Amino acid sequence: MTPPSAPSPRHHLPAGSAAAGPYTLDISPESAGWGYSSLRVLPLAPGGTHRFATGDSEWIVLPLAGGCVVEAAGERFELRGRSGVFAGLTDFAYVPRDAQVTVSSTAGGRFALTGARCARRLPARHVTADRVPVELRGAGSCSRQVNNFAAADVFEADRLIAVEVLTPGGNWSSYPPHKHDESRPGEESELEEIYYFEIDAAEGNPAAEGLGYQRVSPSGHGRGTDVLAEVRTGDAVVIPDGWHGPSIAAPGHDMYYLNVMAGPDPDRAWLIRDHPDHAWIRGSWHHQETDPRLPRYRTQENGEAAR
Repeated sequence: MTPPSAPSPRHHLPAGSAAAGPYTLDISPESAGWGYSSLRVLPLAPGGTHRFATGDSEWIVLPLAGGCVVEAAGERFELRGRSGVFAGLTDFAYVPRDAQVTVSSTAGGRFALTGARCARRLPARHVTADRVPVELRGAGSCSRQVNNFAAADVFEADRLIAVEVLTPGGNWSSYPPHKHDESRPGEESELEEIYYFEIDAAEGNPAAEGLGYQRVSPSGHGRGTDVLAEVRTGDAVVIPDGWHGPSIAAPGHDMYYLNVMAGPDPDRAWLIRDHPDHAWIRGSWHHQETDPRLPRYRTQENGEAAR
């Protein structure tokens, strides 16, 4: 892989550096310099209300901490939410393009708005937490948990793809490095991607600030994106192209990231190519056990309480 260079401020966005208006993070196609993907993080004080127009994009309102009510397109959805991203799965609301949306929260909280420019106007919907598939990927030190709430083969949208990933402390995820920056029918999708991070407190020292690392290396296609970033809670990394991975969780600090993807391909699909130097690692997983710390939590439908 290509040796790293200093992270570009346009690709690594430390917490607060991309704040705008009511949002602590506001990534738009214009600010990212691409065509489709958006992500906003909206904090609401107790009793707070926020209104926005969806414009030419479809959006998902995803509670990061707390619950809310979402009103859009003549529908009203009560989202139970969760106490935090490490505590359990959450329900969410999909709202269509060309709509006015109101998000309100009696107790307050933080809410991710994941968006993608789109053509079709689909119905507004509410999906409960027990309908979110939980997948365990990798094995050994590459074990991670994926909450496929808006994966391409799970939830209907026009362009938007979004998932959550939880990586136990000391593990590598988004590995082997992979890319999706070319349209190769049946082999690879062209998808822009945003990573939004939160880092869990360590049991040994809950007051210590956790950290992780994110790598993106040039693939020879696109803009030559080259990033090696130390990431903390509230940071984001914008990935227009390139081999991305690993995402590394420091020992003692579990890592959460929210992936938001969209692109120009007519078929909404997540098709990736592994880095040829590192693809062999997948074969080694057949001889390893999944990290026993996973799943971190499951739905009640699976008969296990969150932990």
